[in-house]
Amino acid sequence: MQEYVIIVAGGSGSRMKSDIPKQFIPVNGLPVLMHTLKAFRNYSEALKIILVLPEAQFTYWNQLCNEFLFVESYSLIAGGETRFHSVKNGLDSIQESEDAFVAVHDGVRPVISKEIILESFQKAAQFGSAVASVPLKDSIRIIENTEKNTAMDRSSFRLIQTPQTFRIDWMKKAFNNPYQSLFTDCASVLEFEGYPIFLTEGSYENIKITTPEDLRWAEIYLK
Repeated sequence: MQEYVIIVAGGSGSRMKSDIPKQFIPVNGLPVLMHTLKAFRNYSEALKIILVLPEAQFTYWNQLCNEFLFVESYSLIAGGETRFHSVKNGLDSIQESEDAFVAVHDGVRPVISKEIILESFQKAAQFGSAVASVPLKDSIRIIENTEKNTAMDRSSFRLIQTPQTFRIDWMKKAFNNPYQSLFTDCASVLEFEGYPIFLTEGSYENIKITTPEDLRWAEIYLK
């Protein structure tokens, strides 16, 4: 069984109030994206890593790799107009049989454990899909209109993370569909095609770095 991971990193630094894209911001002496790549390489030397970046960022990324002497093995693929198109570009670069499995992970989730990655591939091999998630901690309410909102049972909901791992034949069929705005992640793309989504345990430490507050937590977790 061949395992792949498509690491997607196409964000900007706007919400981080940064002049550089958030995936390139240094954390504990290394750009965020390098922490993420190293985490997956530490999981397995045999894992095939596909990094998807906007083509306009290739030069800067290569400069960072030279600066930090970053020599992990991976394939570099140009991203697309949306996350959907970026994942599809990474997926199209894979020429593999039906017994392969593909994880998709956010480049700005650097605090990902070997155990979560392992379970993701194991459960995908068993169920066809494996999507990391965590329970909600806070109470939630649904806003029905400007004047009414109603309490909801938080136990009926999960926060969805990455990695999201699937059989490659399922992914290739699902990503042949035209892009739709309801495709917020890979799970929604596979679900649209009719495939079941199996949820696995993520981690509250597996944060997606989006704001300066997230960056401070990542600095603590990565120490």
